[in-house]
Amino acid sequence: MPAKAGVGNVSAYSGQEDKCLELPPHFSVSPALFQKFQKLIYSETGIWLGSSKRALLCGRLFRRLRALEITSLQAYYECVAQPDQREERARMIDAITTNETRFYREPRQFEFLVQRVFPRWRDEADRELRSGKVRIWSAGCSSGEEPYTVAMLVARHLPEEQGWDVRILASDISNRVLEKARKGIYPIARSAEIPKDLLHSFMLRGTAERQSEMKVKVEVQQMVDFRRLNLDREPELVEGPFDVIFCRNVLIYFDAASKQRAVTNLTRHLIDGGLLFVGHAENLHSVSSQLRSLEPTIYMKTGNKKDL
Repeated sequence: MPAKAGVGNVSAYSGQEDKCLELPPHFSVSPALFQKFQKLIYSETGIWLGSSKRALLCGRLFRRLRALEITSLQAYYECVAQPDQREERARMIDAITTNETRFYREPRQFEFLVQRVFPRWRDEADRELRSGKVRIWSAGCSSGEEPYTVAMLVARHLPEEQGWDVRILASDISNRVLEKARKGIYPIARSAEIPKDLLHSFMLRGTAERQSEMKVKVEVQQMVDFRRLNLDREPELVEGPFDVIFCRNVLIYFDAASKQRAVTNLTRHLIDGGLLFVGHAENLHSVSSQLRSLEPTIYMKTGNKKDL
């Protein structure tokens, strides 16, 4: 199949979606057992499952029980709660977490980067007020669309050949989505989410049996380091401090205490004057005195920097 403008071949990869499994009518969780799962998941992630999520828990964990040949959630809990079952707890978290994202999600935030942040950085570099080193963290990156969007914008506006050294840390608590993100392969239908100039410059389209897929170009993939991190704990990050952190539509799953811990951890890794981007349903006005709102969903860490 001839390649279209700005597209090429997508590398083949293996793996198919498992067939859907139907829950048997007797498969359920008692209120007491659900509370045990609530506490376990909260202690592992800071995510609090409300009482309305009992059916979700059953549906999400059923596949794990089938794989382990365990017949009840009670037996599974007794297994996964054991101190030496860290790997299985990670698989449980993979199963119950929701990962919804897309390329160029909430465009206003990316416009803010391109129109206000990048020009300021270039001006400061020209006046030797900053180096070309830029560090960005996509926290809760899901399957990679957010950090790859940032990487494409950086490659376009802060190119390496002009002396910029930009690295992006992309983290999530789910190993499953991180594995997908590292591959950088997405359905071609998702191309509609990406501005055409970025699509043609930084994505490849498959041919033949891969014509329904697209792949992030290697030079963009190499800008991003994917890693499993828990925002509810204090990650030690050698990559920081960061000029920009994206943590969008993640904090809505936390209760007040875990949200406070996560924001404190994020802020600790921001430089003075660094920016924190959150989701539209997330308000940080009463969470951190170190953060000042520049506009809805965009916060700056207070310090000696002037406003953008």
